[in-house]
Amino acid sequence: MFKKIYEKSCQFIKENYKFFLSLIAIFIFFFYELPFVVYKPGGTIDLNSRIEMEGKYESSGSFNMAYVSMMRGNIPFVLLSYFIPNWDLEKTSNITASNESIDDSIKRDRIYLENGLDYATLNAYKEAGKEVKITNVHQIITYIAEEAITDLELGDKILSINNHEFNTLSKLQLYINTLKKEETVDFKVLREGKEKECTAKIFELDNSLKVGISIVEKYEYKTDPELEIKTKPSESGSSGGLMTALAIYNALTEEDLTKGRKIVGTGAIDKEGKILEIGGIKYKLLGAEKAKADIFLCPKENYEEALRVKEENKLNLNIIKVETLKEAIEELQK
Repeated sequence: MFKKIYEKSCQFIKENYKFFLSLIAIFIFFFYELPFVVYKPGGTIDLNSRIEMEGKYESSGSFNMAYVSMMRGNIPFVLLSYFIPNWDLEKTSNITASNESIDDSIKRDRIYLENGLDYATLNAYKEAGKEVKITNVHQIITYIAEEAITDLELGDKILSINNHEFNTLSKLQLYINTLKKEETVDFKVLREGKEKECTAKIFELDNSLKVGISIVEKYEYKTDPELEIKTKPSESGSSGGLMTALAIYNALTEEDLTKGRKIVGTGAIDKEGKILEIGGIKYKLLGAEKAKADIFLCPKENYEEALRVKEENKLNLNIIKVETLKEAIEELQK
């Protein structure tokens, strides 16, 4: 019986081998990833609908976050990048560390998104004169250096180091510098909801002691009024910090900064309210133009490039450079 099934199967394959080869070729063509990504003009996200707050003030216009579209290097996208204007091919090795994958980079950018939302909230409430109280601070690992001798992973939340807890990043760094070269450090971390015991060995780099990890702070806080910011799993990166802060501020204050305008922009924000340089300004400007923005806000460091992109593509955008959240508010009040 098995012999007959085997013979029939072999006969079927022989008679239809061209069909199977075609299926394999189609699968490879559409799903095999080359070591590239393709960047193209993105779009805008209306942040007004993302901000949920009791008693929030409504806007006559809108605050919008500009974003870049990135596609993995499937063969059709790579080929199209040679023919479609402003579809740019980039090697994955240029945007990831040598010991990381694209998925690692995306995971890190998701952590930066959450960190950026925290800073946007803290700064917006401060500028609006509203109450925000930080109740806890967590340190999240965003990068593991090649030199690191450790079983820590990107995304781990540090609970303790050698049974010591740290509520600020600076205190954690000071503690590391009290240890000795080649000393083994015990970490307790939270990984995917479970506590893990990990270790890392101290090494010396540039006359400083390291364990080979980079960390950002994640805050727990209470605000008055209470706030919820909606995001999507596909979104990542810190460059929406400025516009999120403006949208929160506008919801908290009676004066409407939009004045009926469609305001688009980009820029990360730090804990002190400074607006930081970002990447992909070209794709964000082109997306804002397509969305018919009235104003485009960008960090000071990106301003010259933004003007160059505007001139080269004959964009009809009013581009305003800003260095702080406070300055952005003052510019829109004008």
